[in-house]
Amino acid sequence: MTASRILRPVIALAALAALGILLWFATRPPPLIVQGEVSANRVDISPRVSGRIAKLNVDVGDNVETGAVIAELESPELTAALHMSQAALSVSQADLARVNSTRPETIDAANAELAAATADVTLYQEESARQARLITTGASTQAQADQAARNLEAAIRKRESAEANVRLAVAGSSKEEKALAAAQVEQTRASLDQQQVNVSELTIHAPISGQVTTRVAELGENFSAGAPLFSIIDLQNPWFTFNLREDLLKGLKVGDNFDVVVPAIGPDKIAVKVTMINAQGQYATWRATRATGDFDLRTFEVRAVPVKAVDGLRPGMSVIAAWSER
Repeated sequence: MTASRILRPVIALAALAALGILLWFATRPPPLIVQGEVSANRVDISPRVSGRIAKLNVDVGDNVETGAVIAELESPELTAALHMSQAALSVSQADLARVNSTRPETIDAANAELAAATADVTLYQEESARQARLITTGASTQAQADQAARNLEAAIRKRESAEANVRLAVAGSSKEEKALAAAQVEQTRASLDQQQVNVSELTIHAPISGQVTTRVAELGENFSAGAPLFSIIDLQNPWFTFNLREDLLKGLKVGDNFDVVVPAIGPDKIAVKVTMINAQGQYATWRATRATGDFDLRTFEVRAVPVKAVDGLRPGMSVIAAWSER
């Protein structure tokens, strides 16, 4: 009887304790778990010029290195334009050479005219001197002396003209003509350079190292400039992205470390480092549901990178972080 009296309070106290423990577990908030995803740089590759796909060197799933040729296009129009630019450059260079040179025959002819004019000057100088002597003796008239003087003057002017023609023949074209011809050469050379660049753009190179995830291009298909051909993702430098309400940040800053789990890889924890905390747009604001006593909350993008390289990460994989244990 005495034992029963003692046992009843003990049982009651134990029941109350068990009930309290159950209530504590039932009312305790569950651990906060946040979910993000794996992201990586993706590059959409498109040609800078229009052309037809002539060769495809990669397919979806292939790994490529920076600078690798992944496709080749062909364009008869660009090839023809290149040939035209090459011909135009040859023409302008030939014209520049013509402007900067004079045929030897032209110079010889000018020198011959100068020699003839010089001989005429000598002849008329002798004639003028003879007429001056004759007029003193009365053997010649003043009219004949004047005519000899005019003939000498004309011969001198003709010699001066012949000398100018020789200088013109030796000098060739004017400075302005030479400058124009040189400018035309530079213009056609620039046009040729542009056409060479356009033709080189028919060969498509991988801008980054990574894996081909999308291939739109098909052999024989025409693509205009800017149309996407491939997509490549950089699997060597993935990161994790979380979209969190601002009340969950709680002093989180760039450079902090925490652990995450990627279910697709396994249960092992992965140490990550925060590299960016950036506010999202107004569309991502958590609006207050009460008129007073509450406030709107912004959403922030938190980006983190693995502290050590992790094999098997791919964009789109889920990432789990026990935020309450951070």
